[in-house]
Amino acid sequence: MRKLLGPVFIGLLSSVNLFAQFGPTGTTTLQVVVGTEAAIQVDTATTNLTSAGSFADYTGSTDYTYKIRTSQAGGTGAITVQITTDFGPAGGPSVAAPPSPGDSLDFTCTAVAPAAGCAGSQAASTLAATNVATFGADARSALAGNGGNSVDWTLTNDPQYATGTYNATATFTISAT
Repeated sequence: MRKLLGPVFIGLLSSVNLFAQFGPTGTTTLQVVVGTEAAIQVDTATTNLTSAGSFADYTGSTDYTYKIRTSQAGGTGAITVQITTDFGPAGGPSVAAPPSPGDSLDFTCTAVAPAAGCAGSQAASTLAATNVATFGADARSALAGNGGNSVDWTLTNDPQYATGTYNATATFTISAT
């Protein structure tokens, strides 16, 4: 058995040298696996909802930029928004428990290709994320991202709201498969 191990060991050492020989140049194969990715940047830090007066609804716009790459076959993607912190302090508007029937925070969407914006007016929710934009297979944005997208908000101007400043948090999420 020992007589067999010696030549096998020497053979293994010499075979390694065949693949990693020294010389004036050397090469390697560079390989990258490009997968699906998605990222979003909300360009409007504070979206001020303002009224034109005389109990006109409050309106404002949130701009965002996205980067995305979906799978070539069967890939999808979405941008969603959810009210993760309702308006506060108490006494003002509320998405989860509005002071009057018919009060709502709604939005419409403007999306730049390859995104498709939401269709019509959507109701914002504290319970679930709502689509702002969707993507199909092989969706690819520009290197710098695709800007010019917006969510346009409308909040009922209810006389039941107490005077004051109220804040809520809208959380945007992007995904890609």
